[in-house]
Amino acid sequence: MMAINRYRLKHAAEMGQRGAQLTEALLNRTDKLLGVILLGNNLVNIAAATLSTIISIRLFGESDVALSVATLILTFLILVFSEVTPKVLGSSYPERVAYPAAYLLTPLLRLAYPIVWFVNLFVQGILKILRIKPPGPGQGTSLGLEELRTIVLESSGRLPREHYRILMNLLDLEDITVDDVMTPRSQIEAVDLADEPERLRQQLSTSHHTRLVVQQDSLDTVLGVLHIRRVLHALTGENLDPAMLRENLEEPYYVPAGTPLFTQLNNFQRGRKRLALVVDEYGELQGLVTLEDLLEEMVGEFTTQAPSDVGYLRRDADGSWLVEGGVSLRHLNSKLGLDLPLDGPKTLNGLLLEHFEDIPEAGVSIKLGDVPVEIVQTLDRAVKMARILPPRKMSATGGDSI
Repeated sequence: MMAINRYRLKHAAEMGQRGAQLTEALLNRTDKLLGVILLGNNLVNIAAATLSTIISIRLFGESDVALSVATLILTFLILVFSEVTPKVLGSSYPERVAYPAAYLLTPLLRLAYPIVWFVNLFVQGILKILRIKPPGPGQGTSLGLEELRTIVLESSGRLPREHYRILMNLLDLEDITVDDVMTPRSQIEAVDLADEPERLRQQLSTSHHTRLVVQQDSLDTVLGVLHIRRVLHALTGENLDPAMLRENLEEPYYVPAGTPLFTQLNNFQRGRKRLALVVDEYGELQGLVTLEDLLEEMVGEFTTQAPSDVGYLRRDADGSWLVEGGVSLRHLNSKLGLDLPLDGPKTLNGLLLEHFEDIPEAGVSIKLGDVPVEIVQTLDRAVKMARILPPRKMSATGGDSI
């Protein structure tokens, strides 16, 4: 009864299994259940001890040796056949034992209820004196995130791989922030109202995004967010009026850096938003995060990538991977099965600069943990391209090993 899985029991009871329903009802009254079980258990043990004493006296007289031997034999028999063996079987196959036993214990509890109630009066009194308040039905069995994570991890071999991955991603939402999934400021595709109308038309016509950030001269002056669907009719005309674009802007929605993904998902849902601009403690724009970014973090990639995004992660014939420096470490870990640290820099470029403490030159190699990385190209004070190699390839890079 005590070893049974409460959640499996609850599921079986909800499915209408009578034995499970009786077992759940008994476990919801643990004091009464223990009372009737221990009542029967102690009656049988005391009766067996009394019977063995009477038999010993009648066969061998009031001999101390005979009584001692009878006591030892009875203790051995009770331990083997009444205590250890049944309990091992019960803990190994709790459902097989508990469900049939519930059919017997339920009527026994009704018959012995006055005795159990009387005994529990003294038990409750002692607990009150000791200031101990037992948890009520269902209390003490609730699980936190870490307990749920442990259950999912232990069930990994019995769950489909995709289900397991999605469950783990959901449990990680509190530990992942918008900084981990946002598009950094340098990669935001924005519309500048200071540009020529023809350039604006071309940018809006060829954009692969449904919403674009609109700026005035730079991202330091964000005017709003433009839903391209609102201005499609204007793209076919001869003149594209920047004032018309300004009239169709939505107010920019800002969120602080470090916001957990679960919190941001709720914020998107409550505010009916799909795009947010991430700012630091000084109000400086750090990046952009969308609802699709959050959903892809949970279920994996499902949207169509723009051509400009294709190719930042490419596998070569020798087994190495050519990677852009701006790719996120979380994405690298997920795609390549790596274990790069996530508690510091968010991108490969940031991690490399942190280790080098300088702008590295092309051809230099470094080992990040057990992952060899070769710098392929640097541009604008950052690592533009890098090559990630299997460990056996490290000796063939030809660069300086650090």
